[in-house]
Amino acid sequence: MPLFDVYPLYNVTPVSGKDILVYDNEGTEYLDLYGGHAVISIGHAHPNYVEAITNQVNTLGFYSNAIQNPLQKQLADKLEALSGCQGYELFLCNSGAEANENALKLASFKTGKKRVVAFSNGFHGRTSAAVAATDNKNIIAPINAQQAVTILPLNDIEGVKRELEKGDVCAVIVEFIQGVGGLDQGTTAFFEQVDALCKANNTMFIADEIQCGYGRSGKFFAFQHYNVTPDIISLAKGMGNGFPIGGILIHPDIESKHGMLGTTFGGNHLACAAGLAVLKTIEGENLIENTNIISEYFIEKAKTIPQIKNIKGRGLMLGLEFDFEVGDLRKALIYNHKIFTGGASNKKLLRILPPLTIKKEHVDQFFEALTKALVEIEASV
Repeated sequence: MPLFDVYPLYNVTPVSGKDILVYDNEGTEYLDLYGGHAVISIGHAHPNYVEAITNQVNTLGFYSNAIQNPLQKQLADKLEALSGCQGYELFLCNSGAEANENALKLASFKTGKKRVVAFSNGFHGRTSAAVAATDNKNIIAPINAQQAVTILPLNDIEGVKRELEKGDVCAVIVEFIQGVGGLDQGTTAFFEQVDALCKANNTMFIADEIQCGYGRSGKFFAFQHYNVTPDIISLAKGMGNGFPIGGILIHPDIESKHGMLGTTFGGNHLACAAGLAVLKTIEGENLIENTNIISEYFIEKAKTIPQIKNIKGRGLMLGLEFDFEVGDLRKALIYNHKIFTGGASNKKLLRILPPLTIKKEHVDQFFEALTKALVEIEASV
């Protein structure tokens, strides 16, 4: 039967990968500077990751959450140690959308309220409440639109104050670096004032760290660049290096009750094995330190390209903004120069989300190709 046609596809068929490289069905090598939407955090087919999953699937791949699973506690303890989020509790699920769905549900349980405040150009997933909090009318079906959500401009602190003081907002959800929206960030004052307003108005502050977390911003979580204490932190993408896993970190002020959240596949044995391998590799290979080193090098190189009008983001979650739409540029990079990059809702932005294992030589390769691709694009106009 045919596949339901919802994805515009490039004519490339990857069949294998190694670190920051992928290979297609004809043996062609590509430099992966997109990591499948920031999912590949420690590199394709990392030996630690392959070994962990192989060993686990050879013993026990899955059982339900009705039994003891010590791997979940190991993952929670390792995550607490590396992230610095002392005292939070972990609920495991399968994806970023599911993480945000559970975060919003938990906020409503805790506060007894149902309205959500989110921000322009934000993206929080495609499940019912998460997609309603996403600023894209094209993906919100009528059944989603019944959710009570108010979308405000990023940095509109007066708007946040006005809405929270109405008394019916259960949660404010924000990406500390917007992903799909185009790498925009709030100001320090904005984030810190939102945090204070939430605490003053019985409103849960949700940090959507699904794309910007797990070391990608240069700290373990992007919110850690600011003096804030989220009530709930959602995570996914880089958490499993390609294995489906997501979760939320929950502040100890939020009390758990049996049955309030649940999942069949979340926190399964294979997912935990993958998640532990990722954390151990981030720690053992100093990948957050590498993120900061390579980010600085990348940004300095980007400043030498006159066609780049703006450099956005942090760490290895970067956007290069041009004064033209980058669709043809992305095609030139992938087909002519064998480099994967990403787009955004900002059509003039090239998104860079490589594995955190990237080296300076890969950055050099990219900018050499980018320079050539820009000449090709200009010649074709």
